[in-house]
Amino acid sequence: MARPSSAGTGPAAARPGSADAETPSVRIERNGPVFTVVLDRPQARNAVDGPTARALADAFREFDADPDAAVAVLWGAGGTFCAGADLKAIGTEQSNRVAEDGDGPMGPTRMRLSKPVIAAVSGYAVAGGLELALWCDLRVAEQDSTFGVFCRRWGVPLIDGGTVRLPRIVGEGRAMDMILTGRAVGATEALQMGLVNRVVPDGESRSAAEDLAADLATLPQTCMRSDRLSALEAVGKDEPAAIRNELRHGISALADAEGALAGARRFAAGAGRGGRPA
Repeated sequence: MARPSSAGTGPAAARPGSADAETPSVRIERNGPVFTVVLDRPQARNAVDGPTARALADAFREFDADPDAAVAVLWGAGGTFCAGADLKAIGTEQSNRVAEDGDGPMGPTRMRLSKPVIAAVSGYAVAGGLELALWCDLRVAEQDSTFGVFCRRWGVPLIDGGTVRLPRIVGEGRAMDMILTGRAVGATEALQMGLVNRVVPDGESRSAAEDLAADLATLPQTCMRSDRLSALEAVGKDEPAAIRNELRHGISALADAEGALAGARRFAAGAGRGGRPA
């Protein structure tokens, strides 16, 4: 179901980041239940310095706390998703935060949100930008997009979830190929290996991700969020423990009168049969 993109619509809030008040590095744009976070440092290929990382983290905290926001989209303005951490800021007051506690170097990457986030990828999602994309639940990529551990060539390690999330998403063998070589992976290969979920024509990642977000927002939210958290929390648990955790989440979702019970009534009344919308 086609929907107009929310680009340029709805109230927008700026996060100062590393730019001045006229050109904020992070913006929030809302369109109904879809909450789009725009990384806007095109002059630096959306590389993230310390202030920008803080602005990104604050934006996603706002999303998670907003009862009217169901799904977030993370998009980089200017044709690049994110070129990673801003290496020019290292050793300056604008340097990224590197500590075991608190937010990650790229901002939100240590957060476990209660609601899903979709990465809308155009151009490069490399180094720390790859780590930002891996943090998201789903990735929609344009045909010309490129993924890679490009920090390999500069001797800069992955320190914000890259070596943890990449193997979980694509498998250890494919992840090790990317981690050791630092080679570029195009959209077609990324789709084949499961690194991205959708490939769309160039220039359409944001609108496609926002359409997907709007579709997710129409589904019963308590159940969807419960199953999502169960899947995320299953990592590291043995199977019996993971199944018990799934049951705990499921019991909570079943208690939602507006969710599972209402859905069962709609099914009994004939809704959703033959693939029709419920």
